[in-house]
Amino acid sequence: MRKALIAFAVLAIAFLVIDSVWLGIIAVDFYKATIGHLLAPRPNFVAAAFFYVIYLGGVVHFVVLPAAARGSVLHATRQGALFGLVAYATYDLTNMATMRDWPLSVTLADLAWGAFITAASSTISAWAVRKFG
Repeated sequence: MRKALIAFAVLAIAFLVIDSVWLGIIAVDFYKATIGHLLAPRPNFVAAAFFYVIYLGGVVHFVVLPAAARGSVLHATRQGALFGLVAYATYDLTNMATMRDWPLSVTLADLAWGAFITAASSTISAWAVRKFG
């Protein structure tokens, strides 16, 4: 239980910091230009909180704790990239399949982002579990 709590806490901090930089600084103009007509005037923070809790719980369960059991931070990096790619593909490819004019550029950016952020934050979390768990 201690490992899971450490994993979740560190993962949440890393993921939220990195995602805040992406969403608030780096990609904000890109999203406004490509899907601005679909964006709400303000984010739904309750929905966002549910996403983060569920997603990060999945990353801990399917990526970080198995990597910790193997004693391999590199395993967390690889599996985190795959988990992020699959999860973000679920969202973006569903949007491409069901929404009018969903841009391919957003899908490609999101797939790369999902793989990167999940790999990076999983790596940091697995390192913390190895060091402090």
